[in-house]
Amino acid sequence: MGIDSVLGKKFKLSKSENFDDYLKALGVGLVTRKMGNAVSPVVDLTKDGEEYTLSSSSTFKNVILKFKPGVEFDQETPDGRKVKATITVDGNTLHEIQKDPGSGKETVIDRTFTDDEVKMVMSVEGITATRIYKIQA
Repeated sequence: MGIDSVLGKKFKLSKSENFDDYLKALGVGLVTRKMGNAVSPVVDLTKDGEEYTLSSSSTFKNVILKFKPGVEFDQETPDGRKVKATITVDGNTLHEIQKDPGSGKETVIDRTFTDDEVKMVMSVEGITATRIYKIQA
């Protein structure tokens, strides 16, 4: 299954493991962590020509990433950090590497799409969080 088969589908967060520890490892403050942990974002992926758009919307913050696979771009993370990110497409997985010039930290995020869910695995400095998004009817 390729990534294009999930274009336009909406997936809502249904399960989150170790997200608070992951945010702590990134240096995210308590108030922002509480807000980030309290919301259930909806994600969707669309494509226009060679460019993909990955959207995550919630009552806390809306994040829109526009990227071409393998091309580095500037990204502002939901917690306000400015990073350099590169996203590659590997089958049905978006593989993202974020480099934070401020802290020197490197974050790896894999978003694996299936017909009914997205499994998001995020790692920084040996701390891994997993978030599962389920398809919305």
